[in-house]
Amino acid sequence: MRVMQAFRFELDPNQEARIALAKHVGAARFAYNWGLARCREALAHGERIPSAMDLHRMWNAWKRQHAPWWVEVSKCAPQEAFRDLERAIRNWRDGRASFPRFRRKKVLEDNGARLTGSIRVTPRHVQLPRIGKVRTKERTDRLVALLHDRKARILSATVSREADRWFVSLTCEVERLDPEPREARGPEDVVGIDVGLDSFAVLSDGTRIEAPKPLARALRLLKRRSKQLSRKQKRTVVEQDPETGEERKRTVFPRNYEKAALRLARLHRRVRNIRRDFLHKVTTELAKAKPVLVVEDLNVRGLARSPYLSRSISDVGWGSFRRMLEYKCRWYGSVLITAPWHFPSTRMCSRCGWIGPALPLSRRVFRCEACGLEMDRDLNAALNLRNYGLAVLKGPTGSSPGSDACGDPSGGGTASGRSTSHGSRKQEAAGHGFRPSG
Repeated sequence: MRVMQAFRFELDPNQEARIALAKHVGAARFAYNWGLARCREALAHGERIPSAMDLHRMWNAWKRQHAPWWVEVSKCAPQEAFRDLERAIRNWRDGRASFPRFRRKKVLEDNGARLTGSIRVTPRHVQLPRIGKVRTKERTDRLVALLHDRKARILSATVSREADRWFVSLTCEVERLDPEPREARGPEDVVGIDVGLDSFAVLSDGTRIEAPKPLARALRLLKRRSKQLSRKQKRTVVEQDPETGEERKRTVFPRNYEKAALRLARLHRRVRNIRRDFLHKVTTELAKAKPVLVVEDLNVRGLARSPYLSRSISDVGWGSFRRMLEYKCRWYGSVLITAPWHFPSTRMCSRCGWIGPALPLSRRVFRCEACGLEMDRDLNAALNLRNYGLAVLKGPTGSSPGSDACGDPSGGGTASGRSTSHGSRKQEAAGHGFRPSG
């Protein structure tokens, strides 16, 4: 099967390459904001919002007079920025996101720039359009072998900066062997997964997975670094264009400001890396451990709006966990069943099917008023999800332990999602201190 997979490598650029990378990232941000301003103007006048192709034609007519630096960057940077803007506006129209906002210029972090065209990879270098050959800090032998065997094709490259380090993410179409289908031979092969904030996840076999919660551990230091940065002053200077005579504003970041921003960006990067590493290891083990996994379709974005839960939900990474689990189940031949968001996994008794009122978060024990069952609420929810998966596998006419309480199993089934991966093999290494039993 052919899947979309990303290979991410850290770059080791020299000073010339750093300047070229920064120019492309800045050009992509400028083009995105320029296109967003045109879209806002069209909305204000009741006109049709221009498409990515329309914006590119307008940009070609405008850039020669107002953006003389455009000859120094690849044409792909503004083109892909306009496509990103078009996708963001489409998400807004479909109700999936708010209206896009302007991208701010940050000292040491950015949204990156996507490049297409002639992209080549050697064991220690990546050849990028207009930027040239850039050395990588890690070897790219795995991707080079796939390209040599014609089992992969590079579609695009995205360069980005995190603190003082540069990265390139190569999106490829990869030919993977079709995994052997794995079937559930009994109830022990079906695992319900209930995610939470106290424990990251509780499995129906009793296994508890604890999250590292890197944001909570680094919160005090993050506050201190943020306060140090806010005390540093950045200046805005007004310059006159020698050619056109127009005045333009430019933000100047003093050296002390850059040092404080670098310390804060490094800490944020460490938090992200710890969370990403944990999620990759856990999802890989789960996808390999059991042939059938059952999760709940949580509205993560809606839950994250809560002022009391938003930080904790962002720290554990529920959304990334679900996305990684989807494509890894396809890779390893497992089946991922998704229970609908209205499925009462927390309020239902896993033994008799009695459904009670909503439980507050402070109440950690589920008590059934019908059969007298007392059980940890997370374990009870995981068992209900397992019963739901058994009911889905056996069909509407089948029966399974607790399936009479699951209601109509329609709405479940194998989940579909975007296929991607990170190039670092360390993130895929198994073993994060837990072993699912069974």
